[in-house]
Amino acid sequence: MKAAPSSPDEPIKGKKSSPTLGPPEEVSLQSDSEPPLKKSKCLGDSNSLLDVSRLLLSRPDAVFATPQTGKYDASGLVPHYFNEEEVPDHLKKYFYQRVRYFSLYSTPPGCLLDEEGWYSVTPELVADQIAERCRCDTILDAFCGVGGNAIAFAKTCQRVIALDISTTRLALARHNAQIYGVADRIEFILCDYRTFVKSQLCLPSSNSSDSRTTERRKIDVVFLSPPWGGPSYLGGDEQGSSEAPIVRQSTEANHPSFSLANIKPEHGSGLFDLARQITKNVAYYLPRNTRLEEIGVLLTEEERRIGRHKDGSPAGTPDSTEQIEVEEEWMGNKLKAITCYFGGLVEGQGDMF
Repeated sequence: MKAAPSSPDEPIKGKKSSPTLGPPEEVSLQSDSEPPLKKSKCLGDSNSLLDVSRLLLSRPDAVFATPQTGKYDASGLVPHYFNEEEVPDHLKKYFYQRVRYFSLYSTPPGCLLDEEGWYSVTPELVADQIAERCRCDTILDAFCGVGGNAIAFAKTCQRVIALDISTTRLALARHNAQIYGVADRIEFILCDYRTFVKSQLCLPSSNSSDSRTTERRKIDVVFLSPPWGGPSYLGGDEQGSSEAPIVRQSTEANHPSFSLANIKPEHGSGLFDLARQITKNVAYYLPRNTRLEEIGVLLTEEERRIGRHKDGSPAGTPDSTEQIEVEEEWMGNKLKAITCYFGGLVEGQGDMF
């Protein structure tokens, strides 16, 4: 098991990026240069999509344009806490770490997080470390939340596709990305990850002879950070802090193990299988107390779960040569999470990229 560098100054080897891809063909929530009201093709019911811009326009009290965020300022959607007295008691332990989550938290008009965002956002140094490992042309952030990882990916990738099922969280993510100056590299799409993947798999690939004009876009890496179940994922009550110091050799003794079956919206193995139908290169961000034997089974039983090879032939024996790399994400003496790398993201397996 490999620990992540505790300092951002440590050298990290990343994959070189290819020339910038053309504009993606998926109709989605785009940057300032695009028409603001569009509908995603990944949803069957066109009325089920609310563009973030439409959400903001319907609430003029929520829009306060600033040089940092422009017309996508979402300051009226959720409070930006300035001091401890404003913060609900159950969020204070997260508020104390606000600059770890977003180093530009206080840059006007201020980074924004909803309640779930405070629980689930990846600390910026950890997000930056993962982004270096995932350096590529196009990455899919399957559960973008308030944008912590998407912002980091926009620093190392040509294009970030950021999905979420919440219009509010997409608005907050774009607001935060504007503060960091990277919103033009992120394509925000209101869509369920499973629906998005299945719609992509129905499209012809770029090298297909299919005459349809819409092609499946090439996605180099999929990043999975699905909901873990809130602060209780460590097995304690809601006040059981996920930030408590851990002795490096006694993680399992401190907390019950976490099963992939607890992941939402479906079993963690199902989310992984969908990602691997798009690309072999997957980064899976999981609780620090995740059962490692379940991570190993993701590969050894992958073909049995999917049922067939990509070429349509019956599934057989999985590739026994592929390795999984598990990286511990430490900040000081605190283990925050683990990131499991698959495919070409694993050191020594670059030929799979």
